[in-house]
Amino acid sequence: MSAPVQAAYSYCEAVTGQQARNFAYGIRLLPTGKRQAMSALYAFSRRVDDIGDGELEPQTKRVRLEGTRTLLDRVRSGAVEEDDTDPVAVALADAARRFPLPLEGLDELIDGVLMDVRGATYETWDDLKVYCRCVAGAIGRLSLGVFGTEPGAPGTERAAEYADTLGLALQLTNILRDVREDAGNGRTYLPADDLAKFGCSEGFRRATPPPGSDFAGLIHFEVRRARALFAEGYRLLPMLDRRSGACVAAMAGIYRRLLDRIERDPEAVLRGRVSLPGHEKAYVAVRGLSGLDARHISRRTARGRV
Repeated sequence: MSAPVQAAYSYCEAVTGQQARNFAYGIRLLPTGKRQAMSALYAFSRRVDDIGDGELEPQTKRVRLEGTRTLLDRVRSGAVEEDDTDPVAVALADAARRFPLPLEGLDELIDGVLMDVRGATYETWDDLKVYCRCVAGAIGRLSLGVFGTEPGAPGTERAAEYADTLGLALQLTNILRDVREDAGNGRTYLPADDLAKFGCSEGFRRATPPPGSDFAGLIHFEVRRARALFAEGYRLLPMLDRRSGACVAAMAGIYRRLLDRIERDPEAVLRGRVSLPGHEKAYVAVRGLSGLDARHISRRTARGRV
């Protein structure tokens, strides 16, 4: 690997380590080449997210997001040289040469962030799924391009579907964790019909549930939905090699434990961001690397109980 490409990957890995601790915890289990490619995907995705979450005017955000699409087009066409001044472009272009990345997934991510810029809201779960597939399901499919599947593993024709579903599970967990923060930014992601069903249409701008609402009922309802998505997405694990499976198991395991915490104390999401301590993340990573989760899922899949 040339010095400019190595430097570009080092930059992307630094961004990942600083900005995405859960993600960085998972990908550290990958061999170097795959870890670097995942860092390049994250760094590009982070750039897109930062534009959407920033303080710029909506029109300026739209222009800058289309700029990231132009950059993606350059990567797709092989027009990014190793000495390009943008390290994210250099790293992503190299990753796309080494792995079969479905780069259209990054177009979907840009589309999803544009939905945020427009202030989109979601009436039903089917509506929200469209957004989640753009901002997270697509990343699952891109990650699968890096991981690959094990030769001879059964059911690999559905691997992309399971990767997409696992992305939905992670995103719904994020939405539950961030309901108060999102409300403060004027965003509501949970479906309007779910909010109405549990008396929560007023929103979540305070550290207490809306008066007269069944806030715990809403959270438990959404947790069950997320758990069902995890169960379906986990069918991907037996199709991956040991270290890729460990990476996925670690990231998904961290988020499933976040769900456990949210389920035990639903109002915690109104008081602040729910997170896991480092020692618990380490335990999840060890379970993933040992293959315990992948073997457990393989057994349950064989029994039709996932």
